[in-house]
Amino acid sequence: MLNLEKIKGIIFDYGGTIDSNGTHWAEVILMAYEALHIPVSKDVFREAYVHAERTLAKNRIIQPNHNFWHVVRLKAETQIQWLIDNNCLPAADAGVTKYTTGIADWCYAYAQMAVSIALPIIRKLSEKYPLVLVSNFYGNMEAVLKDFHLATLFNAVVESSVAGVRKPDPEIFRLGVKALGFAAGEIAVIGDSYDKDVVPAGAIGCRTIWLKRAGWNEYKGDETADCIITDFTGLKEIFQLQ
Repeated sequence: MLNLEKIKGIIFDYGGTIDSNGTHWAEVILMAYEALHIPVSKDVFREAYVHAERTLAKNRIIQPNHNFWHVVRLKAETQIQWLIDNNCLPAADAGVTKYTTGIADWCYAYAQMAVSIALPIIRKLSEKYPLVLVSNFYGNMEAVLKDFHLATLFNAVVESSVAGVRKPDPEIFRLGVKALGFAAGEIAVIGDSYDKDVVPAGAIGCRTIWLKRAGWNEYKGDETADCIITDFTGLKEIFQLQ
């Protein structure tokens, strides 16, 4: 359990936590594929998803001024091109342009809905605690936060591509702890990924709140955290927000 009297600051994860209410973005993008009737299986999609994530992590394709719509469009463009190149989608579909805008629009609307729920809760938390964001992202976190009206709510942002360290390395959370200026045990970390948020944050002594929804892998059943919620709005009860 979380002892609120000891909590002096909060670290938030971003992707999958604030912008999709705990649902892994692979699952969200797959929902977009299904909504747009893109004919690929889940297993094939996962291959395309991993390829795109690795490609975007290694190459400076996403620029600092890109908002989240641009991010999803570039992810989708890389995925669809891989699917065409590997004969998983017909090249005759001219699919790169045909599908990517639709995927970007669908996912951006999904993120807007999730953020609209998260924003007032984060705003209330920012009135009680200093907040820091710790995220694996592409160097455009500032543009994304501004687009979703979140930028002014965080005292600092620790972004993997800028910091030079990525989750699940606990060092990225140490940077967040340092930015807050409190002892690790006085900080609550909120994230959707057990392996990338809860485990490394807990390893350095932070308190952990796990937003548990659909993850990348099946859960083993023995996962633990100081608090477990299944919806972002569960933070209102934990932190006694009105």
